[in-house]
Amino acid sequence: MQHQAEQVYRKTAKQMSQASETSRVNSKPKARDDVPFSELLSFAHDLANLSETSVLKYFRKHTAVENKSQRGFDPVTEADKAAERIIAKTLKSRFPDHSLTGEEFGHVNGSSPYRWVIDPIDAARAFIMGSPLWGTLIGLLDGDTPVLGLMNQPFTGERYWAGEKASYMRLRDGKPQRIRTRACPRLADAILTTTHPDLFERGHQQDVHKALGRSVRMTRYGGDCYHFALLASGLIDAVFEAGVKSYDVVALIPIIERAGGCMTAWDGGRAINGGNVIATGDPRLHEAALKLISRA
Repeated sequence: MQHQAEQVYRKTAKQMSQASETSRVNSKPKARDDVPFSELLSFAHDLANLSETSVLKYFRKHTAVENKSQRGFDPVTEADKAAERIIAKTLKSRFPDHSLTGEEFGHVNGSSPYRWVIDPIDAARAFIMGSPLWGTLIGLLDGDTPVLGLMNQPFTGERYWAGEKASYMRLRDGKPQRIRTRACPRLADAILTTTHPDLFERGHQQDVHKALGRSVRMTRYGGDCYHFALLASGLIDAVFEAGVKSYDVVALIPIIERAGGCMTAWDGGRAINGGNVIATGDPRLHEAALKLISRA
């Protein structure tokens, strides 16, 4: 069994290395003659500014909550819908040929290779209970390559985004500050955040949850996109999740990578389509985590 685990790890580590290198190369912004990167980034900020007004008027209010899930609880509010509507309307007006994938209203096809991937309120559970650990995610794909990402937390006034070569954050009305992940090569020294184990499937997912939790210095539950942003800021070392969607991660991938970190699937492949994902601030920690996952 140990020999088989080592074989799986060597294969996974190779996949991770290839995926990470491919992602770093591919996630570099592509300058199209018709739409420069700076214009796309400015537009992403415009979308964040517009959507936050729609969202904040519902935050910490007694607003109706729907459950989208047939099993369990997947909340959605009018705040989610209102924010996605205004984003879709603004996108159609400014870039009518771009595609759009949103959590609430699905996919709208366009003729351009560009596709905006939106989650108007990531961490809706936190939103409905008045906790500020949520955010609006605005990502942009060129084909299947994440080229731009922004996470906005309008209640606290924090905004995180990926520039052309680095990642940044700012507080409300503040100056942009470059953010970087921190060095942490060993699991034993790492601060990890994840979802509560009850929301992981029995079997392999919960085995991985236990194995990682026992191997790190500290584990905290919850946080969703906000904790990914803290990872990019060098305050957290690892975030791992199971069963996420593309709109949960597309915006976050370039923010984390241009801050010096990496995000992959549990098997070391690309994380663009969601599923089971792990992000770390130090590539050495990522390799150690994937090795542990392959043995769980």
